[in-house]
Amino acid sequence: MQIPVIRGLIARRILVNYRVQPDVLARLLPAPFRPKLVNGSGMAGVCLIRLKQLRPKFLPAFIGLSSENAAHRIAVEWGHDGETKEGVFVPRRDTSSRINTLLGGRLFPGMHSHAAFQVEEQGDHFRIELTSDDQRTHLLLDGHVADELPGNSVFGSLPEASRFFERGSLGYSVTTRPGQFDGLELRSFNWRVRPLDVTNMKSSFFENRELFPLGSVDFDCALLMQGIDHEWHGRDCLYSG
Repeated sequence: MQIPVIRGLIARRILVNYRVQPDVLARLLPAPFRPKLVNGSGMAGVCLIRLKQLRPKFLPAFIGLSSENAAHRIAVEWGHDGETKEGVFVPRRDTSSRINTLLGGRLFPGMHSHAAFQVEEQGDHFRIELTSDDQRTHLLLDGHVADELPGNSVFGSLPEASRFFERGSLGYSVTTRPGQFDGLELRSFNWRVRPLDVTNMKSSFFENRELFPLGSVDFDCALLMQGIDHEWHGRDCLYSG
């Protein structure tokens, strides 16, 4: 999808990450995508992001839009012209913005569903709850900034986790057209992550036993980003088959 370069500020971005059995994750992926593995585990999660000053690059920041957003994402690889590419597949996007909902799949890549967000941020503490209008997505996160990743994370260090997710800057989203996936690349100009200690996490997606049988998925870690100047660049669509 050809869109103008979009500039803005990521006021807050939380990457909630789950490790998933590869065969289970593969069943959720359309061609040409396959799970990208970390020490034998697939990686999926939710990006909870507050965007500010979002506008075409050539316009001033003060007219930009703000919104709360959630994107379910799966780390993937795929082949293209004999090379292995990497990024994320996004099966679901939810937003607080009616404009994003209206223009999703038209001006903005990917379909967007409207949701009600309840956000509390006090110092290093974050609580985010959302329920989509269609009742298909419910999520609750409660946590605070930590010094290190959980001891059972598949990532051996924070720099390792940071590199993994920074390489997943190219995302492909489902559209109203079966088998067509809109491409969008995030370019962050001051990438920096911190661990987030999650004390309460609920997800209607990852707790769905029809998608994730008992024992096939476990919470891995969460990462926090704040104050990130960035741009969004549209990329060519991918097609299944």
